[in-house]
Amino acid sequence: MQGLSLDFKGVEPFVSNEELELMKEAVLEAHDKLENKTGLGRNMLGWLDLPDKITEEEIEHIKQSAKRIQNQADVFIVVGIGGSYLGAKAVIDLFENTFSNMLPLSERKHPQIIFAGNSLSGKYLRNLIEYIQDKDVAINVISKSGTTLEPAIAFRMLRVFLEQKYGITGAAERIYVTTDGYNGLLKDIATKEEYDTFTIPEDVGGRYSVLTPVGLLPMAVANINFEDIIDGAMFASRLFNERSIESNDCYKYVAYRNVLYKKGKDIEILASYEPSFRYFIEWFKQLFAESEGKDSKGIYVAGNIFTTDLHSMGQMIQEGRRNIFETVININLDRSFISLPSTEDDQDGLNYLADKPIDYINKQAFLGTVKAHIDGGVPNTIINLDDLNEYNVGQLIYFFEKACAVSGYVLGVNPFNQPGVEAYKKNMMELLKKGE
Repeated sequence: MQGLSLDFKGVEPFVSNEELELMKEAVLEAHDKLENKTGLGRNMLGWLDLPDKITEEEIEHIKQSAKRIQNQADVFIVVGIGGSYLGAKAVIDLFENTFSNMLPLSERKHPQIIFAGNSLSGKYLRNLIEYIQDKDVAINVISKSGTTLEPAIAFRMLRVFLEQKYGITGAAERIYVTTDGYNGLLKDIATKEEYDTFTIPEDVGGRYSVLTPVGLLPMAVANINFEDIIDGAMFASRLFNERSIESNDCYKYVAYRNVLYKKGKDIEILASYEPSFRYFIEWFKQLFAESEGKDSKGIYVAGNIFTTDLHSMGQMIQEGRRNIFETVININLDRSFISLPSTEDDQDGLNYLADKPIDYINKQAFLGTVKAHIDGGVPNTIINLDDLNEYNVGQLIYFFEKACAVSGYVLGVNPFNQPGVEAYKKNMMELLKKGE
């Protein structure tokens, strides 16, 4: 069942049919490279059919480990950086109560979920260690190699904390490792210490790994129906595989964004009027930035939460340089069921909105902003989800993964490596070793 659709009316005035037709050949050639595995990075295409490849045995392992974590921990800490945490946090934020970590366990029905290992902030780690002193804790450390410094430092800190609190054997029962199936420092540690271990497929890169145990185990701990996410992604893998830009909205989106890029619009803003999409936007930013930003090429991806950011970035979008286009995620069905009450004296002058759903007011802001931005020269593509549920989010995840890979090939880069990331790591390690 399709729960995702795209509206291109806000971008059509900025792209001619001729320009779209000229881009068509490049998009279809990129499709062929993916299908035939002949493009750059062809050894990293495991994500393409990942929803079909996950086994019942792996699903059961995830479920059983999640139950164990729920029973043993007040706090569950996910240790990872980039693709090793953004996908899980994105999905958890979408489906959790906004104030979930502040609710009592009886309402939350799972441990508090905290993310670590995504910075080198001493303040954050100290505050975290202080917070969990009197809590029962379990951790999931996620890294293909185990050598990335941010999660490695956090893992050492938390491992020492657990071993001091529970002993070496007790700590081992509370450490869950998601890593390479065969090689790497973290794999060696997990094997030696007999930690419960999950495998990141060798042919799936970090930013494409949300539909592996990297994302699925934290989701399961949060009681999110990850099987529906997998099913939605499976449906999208078929829906967005047609070799056409006329009937395949994923490929049409790629064609439009690349025509706009050629015309000098080199910044794409992904926006939503729902604050719980903040980390989904962060996931999107990493996916596209690491995939496309190479060889002095690439669309710069940014993110906004409206209407909040209309009061900070809105002026720039409306009247700044005309090098921006927007993609907006819209949720059709409102499940908040909250309306503005009326007051007898109408002191704030809002009775003209009395009894109207807050979502209705938000939608008018959305429609008004889209019109203003288009009139101001900012193309807008709308991604409509008929409802915010796991199945539709699975479709949305796969939509962006497929679009990112195809767009990378259209740009002429390898969408599956990240050589530039290694530059800062090399310099950082040289500086750290000099201080020995």
